[in-house]
Amino acid sequence: MNRRLLVVVLAALLASTTAMAQQTGSIKGTIKDETGAALPGATVTLTGPDSRNSTSTGEGGYHFDNLPAGAYKVAVQLIGFGTQEQSVTVSGGSAADVPFTLLVVLRGEEVTVSASKVETRIVDAPATVSLVTSETIASSPAQNYGDLLRSVPGVNVIQTSARDINITARQATSTLSNSQLALLDGRSIYLDFFGLILWDFVPSSASEIKQIEVVRGPASAVWGANALTGVVNIITKTPREAEGFNATITGGTFERKCDNCSKPDSGTSFGGSFSWADAPNDTWSYKLSAGYFNSDPFSRPTGTIPKIADPRIPGATCNPLLPTSATNPCVGGGTYPTDTTPGAGQFGTRFENSETSQPKVDLRVDQDLSGGGRITYQGGYAGTEGIVHTGIGPFDIQSGSYMAYGKVNYSNGAFKLNVFANFVDAEAPNLLLPDPVTSQPVQLNFKTQTFDLEVGHSKVLGGKHIVTYGGNARRNNFDITLAPDSEDRNEFGGYLQWEVFWEKFRFSAGARVDKFGNLDDPVFSPRVSAIFKPARAHSIRASFNRAFRSPSTINNFLDQAIVAPVDLRALAAFGVPPALVATPFPLVVFAVGNETLEEEQLTAYEVGYTGTFSGKTTVTVAFYINDKDDDINFSSLPTNTDPYTPANPPPGWNQKFGPLGPILLGAMAQRGIFLPRTAFTYLNLGPLRNRGFEAGIDHAFNAEFNAYANFSWQDEPEVQDPPAGKEAFPTGELAFPAKNRFNAGINWNTKRFVGNLSYNHSDEAFWADVLTSEYHGFTDAYDMVNATFGVKWRDGKIVTSVKGTNLNNDDVQQHVFGDIMKRSLVGEIRVSF
Repeated sequence: MNRRLLVVVLAALLASTTAMAQQTGSIKGTIKDETGAALPGATVTLTGPDSRNSTSTGEGGYHFDNLPAGAYKVAVQLIGFGTQEQSVTVSGGSAADVPFTLLVVLRGEEVTVSASKVETRIVDAPATVSLVTSETIASSPAQNYGDLLRSVPGVNVIQTSARDINITARQATSTLSNSQLALLDGRSIYLDFFGLILWDFVPSSASEIKQIEVVRGPASAVWGANALTGVVNIITKTPREAEGFNATITGGTFERKCDNCSKPDSGTSFGGSFSWADAPNDTWSYKLSAGYFNSDPFSRPTGTIPKIADPRIPGATCNPLLPTSATNPCVGGGTYPTDTTPGAGQFGTRFENSETSQPKVDLRVDQDLSGGGRITYQGGYAGTEGIVHTGIGPFDIQSGSYMAYGKVNYSNGAFKLNVFANFVDAEAPNLLLPDPVTSQPVQLNFKTQTFDLEVGHSKVLGGKHIVTYGGNARRNNFDITLAPDSEDRNEFGGYLQWEVFWEKFRFSAGARVDKFGNLDDPVFSPRVSAIFKPARAHSIRASFNRAFRSPSTINNFLDQAIVAPVDLRALAAFGVPPALVATPFPLVVFAVGNETLEEEQLTAYEVGYTGTFSGKTTVTVAFYINDKDDDINFSSLPTNTDPYTPANPPPGWNQKFGPLGPILLGAMAQRGIFLPRTAFTYLNLGPLRNRGFEAGIDHAFNAEFNAYANFSWQDEPEVQDPPAGKEAFPTGELAFPAKNRFNAGINWNTKRFVGNLSYNHSDEAFWADVLTSEYHGFTDAYDMVNATFGVKWRDGKIVTSVKGTNLNNDDVQQHVFGDIMKRSLVGEIRVSF
């Protein structure tokens, strides 16, 4: 009896399972390019009675099983290729085969996610965006991110040491540039304690990059604080897009000898990286990568900075034989510190330039969910050492300094939830300034932790409206020697953007509100753009944009004593023996933060055009006006703001002058002469206007050859009349960017060869952001010719190449206090299987 019952139950179950199998079906297929090569990592979206997402495997395959019968649409997307969609009907028990052949995207059809936080064609973006593709990176002779981005119109790039790179869009760059937001797969690598970006803290190698998106112009309306002049978003390949083993080995030499160079010989650099990616099944995929780079130091400049009339004062004249004064307005005249290790009593007059070493490792695991969506688990480490230049001189970042991070991201269609944490630990002694308290070099040690939670979504309404919204919460913990009283900070922000399409017009309006713990009031950042599209591939855009940067914890809480030598020979008029004041007095002064600072703001107006002709040639033009206000600047205070007094003399004053010391201070004060105790702080400066024009052309001759050229003109900053109650932007704080820059190049990538030939030109520039006015001055215009020539072996699995920058061996100094860069030649071997 029990056996009969068991047989009946098993038969019923078998019949039910068979019936269910007959009621469901499946869809499968392969995704290839025009040459028939498999395309891994493509996003496959299924909509219909059941909606799912998947990603193509290393062989380009995808499949959806156990689908209810009905009509479906299958859409495939992959950066660099045009989106395709097919319809298919699934019937019970059937397996539909739906293959795709993706076409390389036409010029102007490229997609960016950085302009609006949703996928948007560049021609439709509400901001000016440039792309650096993986194909460009593969053939580029660039040896760092500065080299890669130097050819982007409107972007100012300077390199001041073997590791120190600063990047800014549409304004003068400086040491410790802090107005450009940088992201790696949406994770901020901007160091919030000051606002700088250490580009060697990017843990990914160049071969892992899918594309770099550069937003030129303010982007706080969606990205929040610190996207003041733009955004650089580095997007890496998923594990499925990078399946297999890839390794790169580089090594080379660079010139260091010139008439005004500190090094008499050549330097060397070497490095290597590898990645291993695999997708063992439809759910899981992973990628492990690591790399290392080392470079000898570049040459330091020698001699004296030319002493010239201050170019910021109309009609100024300078007699270089006389001291600088209000009646003899000069800049320059300072002697470069000698490039040797200081001996006894020589600290402050020399420092030995240092090499850089940069290890990195990164691990990413993707989990593709059966019901749609993906979870990404990621973590990594990037270390560095070497010199970073600042307004108070160079600091030497010590070996063992690093940024580590962890990240978890969930995405399903337009919905994204992202959580990350950055951990930074670095030590850096100053190479020129002693700490009068410890008698050791001023020390910059910083340990910071950043925790961020972000959520965002986008919806299409009525077929013609797109609403994008989201927000984030961030916590920053600070432990900084230069700001011992710094306070940890909470930050919150939310954004909303609305886009509508109507015939040949596209309108976008959005805003973001941010509340920072160190600001009393929320900050409102709006953006409005109107686009007229006479044809699908052409757009004319007008936009209004406002962005901000919050004061950093260094801006608010800096507290550091430094020694400022003061010439006291004029005291001979008070009866002081000349021998007693023959040498400068080591005056101890304080540089302090300012807790009352307001956020600095930038209001931008732009008119632009993007057009593509015949799917091969893209032309871009943009004219902009950027009005900056409340610029946060490290400034000298009037000497009578917080002076030393007879009752509170400078350290060592009474020891030097004895009983005459207090009398001298009193007599000096009666004549309006003060020795400052607090000499420097951060101030909000008055309004400043930057204007510029950018034009570029990019042409694809075919799938293997393309060429580009672009030109950027940037006017000298113009001081604006301040509102009532505010002071004008001080002339002495102005810097002039290169007025004209021009880039051109050609890239080729054939079955047998890969290469690049490019040219960069930059006009002279004026710098005023390091030390005192003695170290302010011009850098010469420069021209660089760069090239790559590579040969592919074994069907492209091995590529050997030679890469060179500054082949014309020009003496290139990109900042008046920066290193000198000469010709560099590097050999490279890339292996993939």
